[in-house]
Amino acid sequence: MEQRIEAIRQWMNGSNIDVLMCQTRANVFYYSGFDTDPHERIVAIFILKDRDPFFICPHMEVNQVKPIFTNGEIIGYSDTDNPWEKIKDAFHTRELAPRKIAVESSLSWDRVKNLINLFPSADLVEGDDAILSKRIIKSEKEIALLREAAKFADLGIEIGIESLEEGISEMEVLAKIEYELKKAGVREMSFSTMVLFGEKGGDPHGKPGNRLLRKGDSVLFDLGVVWKGYCSDITRTVFFDHVTEREQTIYEAVLEAEEASLKKCKPGNAISTLDNTARNILEKKGFGEYFPHRIGHGLGIEVHEYPSLNAKNDSPLMPGMTFTIEPGVYIPNQVGVRIEDDVLITESGYETLTKFPKVLTIVPEKN
Repeated sequence: MEQRIEAIRQWMNGSNIDVLMCQTRANVFYYSGFDTDPHERIVAIFILKDRDPFFICPHMEVNQVKPIFTNGEIIGYSDTDNPWEKIKDAFHTRELAPRKIAVESSLSWDRVKNLINLFPSADLVEGDDAILSKRIIKSEKEIALLREAAKFADLGIEIGIESLEEGISEMEVLAKIEYELKKAGVREMSFSTMVLFGEKGGDPHGKPGNRLLRKGDSVLFDLGVVWKGYCSDITRTVFFDHVTEREQTIYEAVLEAEEASLKKCKPGNAISTLDNTARNILEKKGFGEYFPHRIGHGLGIEVHEYPSLNAKNDSPLMPGMTFTIEPGVYIPNQVGVRIEDDVLITESGYETLTKFPKVLTIVPEKN
């Protein structure tokens, strides 16, 4: 944590920022090591330009924070306290009157007003780009956790496929996946698990429901876990009992697009190259209009974070970046195919963290 705080302090000093306030779950975790859903209560770390940070949270969290956040003072408050008075006292004790405070753009209007009331002469500036840019390059420890999270994602796909049988519903398969993953030690999914049968897959963000599995259905799985604060995200599409020639053509086009995009995952290549490579292939195959989203997104503490892997992002790939590659073809009310892997940029190329096979799979009916 000290290295992370020192790195952001360099930006603060270069931008004449006295205080950085982080209060989103992801950024609090990144700079303190403590992960919690604060609900409506404020949990925040205040990083100061030239002295130790301090951490504020409800009293009920203090016991958990103590062994984790050791870089500065921990300030607890009760539900009858005004936490902003506690924050004011912390600055008064340190004889600090900040002139420039960096905050996250997601800061609520109520919290903005409280900061303004505490420091009426201070300027509030947006700190998102600086904060999120620091999180793009992962450390070896972070990469190790992302590998572990990816293994659980692979396991989720395996469980889902093993659950398929005629007449089972999307929600039943989803429940089996999450139940078995929780038995394996996973506390939290990184987003709402998707299990979509047949025509339901024609919506990229379709909602699982009571649709029953029939012979000849495609099955789209999209899932991920949070493991020790880090996320995974995988998509696989399989076919139940048999596959039509048209669906096989779609699958092979998506797989070719994904593999071609992966081959472009090398340090120095522009991020836009990854999107354009996959998009060009799908357009040549006649499916361009059915690929409506970017090729992928950054992956780490949050399942969607910097960088955005879109066709206009010409930033270079760098070792330590982790993100998804996930081309898809979605024909509304007919079929959807998406193949997604978690990717790490290495010194010489890339590593796929998710390992579940991508060969076209036809799942037989159980005897």
